[in-house]
Amino acid sequence: MTPGRPVALVTGASRGIGAACAAALARHGHDVAVAARTLKEGTGVLEGDLRGRRRDAPIAGSLEAMAVEVESCGARALPVRMDVADRASVEAAVDAVLESWGRIDVVVNVAHYRGPGYDGPFLTTPIEVIERTLEGDIIAPLAILKRVVPGMLERGVGTIVNMSSFVAVQNPPGPAGEGGWGLAYAVGKGGFDRIAGVIDAELGGQGIVAYNVEPGLTAYGERLLAQREQYPWAEISTPESIGAAVAWLVTHPDEAKPLRSKRIHLPKIARDIGAA
Repeated sequence: MTPGRPVALVTGASRGIGAACAAALARHGHDVAVAARTLKEGTGVLEGDLRGRRRDAPIAGSLEAMAVEVESCGARALPVRMDVADRASVEAAVDAVLESWGRIDVVVNVAHYRGPGYDGPFLTTPIEVIERTLEGDIIAPLAILKRVVPGMLERGVGTIVNMSSFVAVQNPPGPAGEGGWGLAYAVGKGGFDRIAGVIDAELGGQGIVAYNVEPGLTAYGERLLAQREQYPWAEISTPESIGAAVAWLVTHPDEAKPLRSKRIHLPKIARDIGAA
């Protein structure tokens, strides 16, 4: 760890929004521990669905590649494998960061459960899938914060950014797979959506800043084109613009203070700071 640099832990950091947040924080003076399931490039898998309509497919992105990008920004990187559906994996990853670097000043919770069935219709989604989704989307970030927040309180400062979603508060426009989203995903995000506000109310006076943020529709590559076709009426953000907005919140706490009691729409922040 570089002396004097704050330490950030970003989950879901092998690709997409998590990777963009890690890179942006590195550019803004943080050493970054990057956590996700995919350690090495070429081993990432987008898992198929329970009904066999979508097969497993390789997907780009890895902690290995992100560590290189973070270090290219002049920061230290620490890749740690974390599967949010496996609580032991979550706890071991956090402990590895604390043992290696001694502190975590910023937590950005981006990862959520994306295993088979999380986005399926209610009646065909097994209870076991719903349990794994809640473990990954609610219990995992709480387990992280249980390990990290005591140290933040000892130092009198700490920042938490929880990446929520509009699905937590909006009904889908159609069934899952037909313009809507799965019940398991919605319930997971709904519970996760409550965490930051409660923590801010309880610990905001002790130096802890907790933001509840949502990125709107965000995509890159082929999926960006697909989402623009599926949602022609919607604003589609890039992960890079969302990462820049998160870094601004973390590094401008005084200016962002009025936003702490709200669900923060990150695309607006990105536009305001010229990152959109």
